[in-house]
Amino acid sequence: MSAQVSIATAFSPYRLARSRRQSFRFKCRSSVDGEEEYLIDAPVSIGDGFSFSGGKYSDGKSPSDEWFAKGKMIKAYPVYGGKGRAKDPIFGLTMGAGSQSADDVFRWFCVESGNSSNHSVILIHGFPSQAYSFRKVLPVLCEDYHAIAFDWLGFGFSEKPQPKYGFDYTLDEFVSSLESLIDALGQDKFSLVVQGYFAPIVVKYASCHQEKLKNLILINPPIMEKHIKLPSTLSIFSSFLLGEIFSQDPLRASDKALTSCGPYKMKEEDAMVYRRPYLTSGSSGFALNAISRTMSKDLKVYVESMRTILASESWKTDTTICWGLRDRWLGYDGVEDYCKSLNHRLVELPMAGHHVQEDSGEELGKIIARIIDK
Repeated sequence: MSAQVSIATAFSPYRLARSRRQSFRFKCRSSVDGEEEYLIDAPVSIGDGFSFSGGKYSDGKSPSDEWFAKGKMIKAYPVYGGKGRAKDPIFGLTMGAGSQSADDVFRWFCVESGNSSNHSVILIHGFPSQAYSFRKVLPVLCEDYHAIAFDWLGFGFSEKPQPKYGFDYTLDEFVSSLESLIDALGQDKFSLVVQGYFAPIVVKYASCHQEKLKNLILINPPIMEKHIKLPSTLSIFSSFLLGEIFSQDPLRASDKALTSCGPYKMKEEDAMVYRRPYLTSGSSGFALNAISRTMSKDLKVYVESMRTILASESWKTDTTICWGLRDRWLGYDGVEDYCKSLNHRLVELPMAGHHVQEDSGEELGKIIARIIDK
């Protein structure tokens, strides 16, 4: 089945949670120039919240349900303030139940594999992605390690609070919330693996907790000075009004964002897992919009901070940079010299793009295991 997501020419109405089912067929475009068109002809359920796509999602059993069954929800990072039920940032209308988050402590979706008595490896997805991206890495690591993957707030099955309703998606908040989550997971000694644009956030956390770290592995991080700007595929979500529209289009928010940055060819069953948050709740799109705006504004400062931390004499953590050479977002020029100058290990993956765990998941799992085993 080819998936379809629409950007409607007019705003679709808000909906409260409903269970009405119907057979539905629709055709839409993922870009204004109509470069991609898809059809869906399947049972669907009406999602809740604000959605330009109408909140349609298949009624049948899906890989998303199977993935969710493998994980659990962890409570971490307290919700600040108490402004009542979240409203959308455009019209100020109260969003549906599926777009509301907890009012005490946020819920994070985590998947754990392997014996918990073994050394823990925490796998952290990039922007935009989900813990699901590590599905091929987890089985490799769980043979000898305790592997943990989680969805950041705003992604996947974790809660997606509206900005100004408990979480504003600032980079500083992501650092603090990561600390809270790792504490909630009860990890005292572990290795961190982070991919893409969340790397500067994880490095800042790591700089304050080196005593807990055995290894830090960065996968295609924005490490060079020329990496400080988001690619247009992601920065479009920060644009005024257009960002709100495109962030509600699952084809742009998931499919295009994952496949335009490298050789990754997404299977339909995997695509539906990535699309689901945007198909079932408007809060996913608004979270993406908020994160993109924060990244566009503050990424430069965080990249510069990461470079300073990794070059500091006080940085003692064993550090490896894994690089998919077919990355279309972040250029490789200068990365090799940078690693040599700081004596950081560099591992090249010739067939992988920006999302290395998608292109070469099993290979990456073996690389991580070898690095940690040293």
